[in-house]
Parts: sequence; structure tokens; C-alpha cells
Amino acid sequence: MNHASTIDTDKLLTRLIDIGKEAGDLLLAGFGGECAHEHKADASPVTEYDQAAEALIGRHLAADFSGIAIVGEEEISTGHVPPDLGGCFFLVDPLDGTKEFIAGVPDFTVNIALVDGGVPVCGVVVAPAHGELFVGSTQGAFKSWRQRDGVWTALRRIAARERPAEIIALASRSHRTLATDVYLRDFTLDSVIPMGSSLKYCRIAEGVADLYPCLGRTMEWDIAAAHAVLRAAGGTIRDLGGTALRYGKRGRSDSADFANPAFVATGRWDVPRASAS
Repeated sequence: MNHASTIDTDKLLTRLIDIGKEAGDLLLAGFGGECAHEHKADASPVTEYDQAAEALIGRHLAADFSGIAIVGEEEISTGHVPPDLGGCFFLVDPLDGTKEFIAGVPDFTVNIALVDGGVPVCGVVVAPAHGELFVGSTQGAFKSWRQRDGVWTALRRIAARERPAEIIALASRSHRTLATDVYLRDFTLDSVIPMGSSLKYCRIAEGVADLYPCLGRTMEWDIAAAHAVLRAAGGTIRDLGGTALRYGKRGRSDSADFANPAFVATGRWDVPRASAS
């Protein structure tokens, strides 16, 4: 059984960053123009770029970290599920925010996470159209920017912030519901900012936002990499009962494999359980 402790952390981070950047460049090549798409069985859209980016990521991960299972969104949607995840596996969402990508909105991301014992211990999130990259691991949380000449800056440490008097909340750009607005009534708000993809968790991780309630359906690959970033930055993602989210959920009678419960992401503070009930 594989465990993250047996992996060279420096090699892992270097490779995940390089792979994420390469996948991001692939997505940028198709962003902003006509983008044909189809719909999967769950009615979510998929483009050739989702599929090409996942194939690229999977090819690199299999070559560099053989023996570690890879759970990718597009592979799962076609029924290709690894028979045995082991204790350590990769979760990949090659294009989170496909609706935004199709619409020409820059809030889409590449997401690669390593999960060990149900916990996202390492994650890389690349926002190609924003020129931003986020990394989270046991070494901490970091951010890099792509400069005008195409060169990425050195990684700079980031950290989530403590609860302020007035909270900056985030809401899904594509999936905001009345339930979200009702939930946010319990908080003194500075503002509510619409945002797409896993960028929401990264904004909390870098201390420019404070709260994101996700009361609709998400899958593990949607959030694992950004959860690793937020976790390394001192933030949390907990279900409405206050329990930290776990990964690798399979074989449940009441929910699909890899589906998340409703949850709340915060900075360096916890939502009172009474507010989340």
C-alpha cells in the first residue's frame, strides 16, 4: 500500500507544479474562442480541453509516480474507476469551471491533489487565465504569478486570516442558490463576491476572503487540490456538522462514490455549529 511518506516531497511538488502549468497552457490555447461542448450523464458540460488536459496530467503522473492510483473526473465519467485506491492516490480535475471556460470567464482552474489516508496532503491549483498558481503541502501554502514575459515568479508564502468583524463571503458564480443567501444571513457581511471554480478556496487561503458555504453537490476532485492549499494556509473545510471533509468515499448506500456532503470553507476560524445546522 502506498503512503505519501514514501514519496520524495520536493520531487512531487516540482512535478505537480510543472504538470499543472503545462495543462494550464493547453487550456489557455482554447480559451476565449468558439468552444464546442457536450453534456455528460450528470448534465454537466465537457469539452475537448477537459479531456486533453486530463490525458496529459494522467500520462505524466503515471510515468513519474507509477503504482499510485489516479482518480480523474473525465475517466470516472466514462466508467473507468481504479479498482483499488490504496492508502494514497491522486485526485484530478483538469478543468474545474467548465461553464466559465465555455462562456469566456477566466475563473477556471487545473487541480491536482495527492490524498493520503483520506486527507489532501498536497495540492496544486493553476488558474491559467488569471496567471496564478497555488500550492499546498506540509511545507506550507504558497502562490506564484505568471509575469508578462511568461516567466513565473518565485513561490511566496500565503496564509488565511482570522475572522474579521465584517466577512467577505464568496458564492458560486454558476450554482448560487437561495439556500446560500439564507445561510449567509447569520453573518455580518462586508460583501458577497460571485466566483467560479476552486479559486474560491484559494482566495480564502491567501487571506482576501473569509467564507464560502457550498450547499449543493460537488465531487472530491472539484475541491481536493484547493482544500490542500487552504489546509496548508490554516483554513478549514468542514461539513455542516463540523467534521473535516474526508476523501476516497466509496461504496455508500446513500450517496454516489466520491460525492461530497454540503460544507463550509473558512479561514483561520470555525463556523459555529448552530449556524451551520
